[in-house]
Amino acid sequence: MDLYYLIVFFVFGLIFGSFYNVVGYRLPNNMSLINPPSHCPKCDHRLAPLELIPVFSYLFQGGKCKNCKSKIAIFYPIFELFTGIVFALIYKIFGISIDTFIALVFSSMLLIIMISDILYMIIPDELLLFCGIVIFILKLVSGGINIILPTLLDMIIPFITLLIIKLLGDKAFKRESMGGGDIKLMIIFGMVLGWEVSIFTIVLASFIALPITIIINVINKNNDHELPFGPYLSIAALICLLTKVDIMTILHFLGF
Repeated sequence: MDLYYLIVFFVFGLIFGSFYNVVGYRLPNNMSLINPPSHCPKCDHRLAPLELIPVFSYLFQGGKCKNCKSKIAIFYPIFELFTGIVFALIYKIFGISIDTFIALVFSSMLLIIMISDILYMIIPDELLLFCGIVIFILKLVSGGINIILPTLLDMIIPFITLLIIKLLGDKAFKRESMGGGDIKLMIIFGMVLGWEVSIFTIVLASFIALPITIIINVINKNNDHELPFGPYLSIAALICLLTKVDIMTILHFLGF
């Protein structure tokens, strides 16, 4: 039975991963998520059902559009596969519970942010608002009205922390050092991970971003090239979510 649910979650992850590709592209452009239907961006060929099967359609078509034969970016099947793995891991870690649904909504938001922030350097407010409301309702169902005050504190502290970092960065670099979406994102991080782990994700994201930023700037030969921080925060949050790390584990790792 455990294997059955793992497969089900993995398959649903593949399907949702395909949809998140669309959301991450269309939402920042204020486009409908339904119309126009999925199509080839090169020739506008409307994709048939058999061309919409996650991962497998890419393999069967040899990574090319069935109509115009233009290459399809390999990012799409990789992202779908990654989403499937994340969904399967969430089931393995959380089982079937309210926490599972919170983790699914949270990870889905992070995955969409990775796409939208990389492509357009935008973290859509609509996405944060929708996922934040759903997660808060799920937490109320799970913990009752008593969780409201501690949850609000968990939301406020990381938000203020990253806001202070942004203001200091703006002053140091004499320009905007971080987008407002990154700061608002911390509200939902706090809601799901708690304020202590949320602050840790800022540190972890910085360590992940540093070598990648250096490599990209060397390749581009442009130290002024702006890079989004949202994807690094999302990766750090996914790591913390899937490892179920807590503040005691972090302090022990740091030697305290």
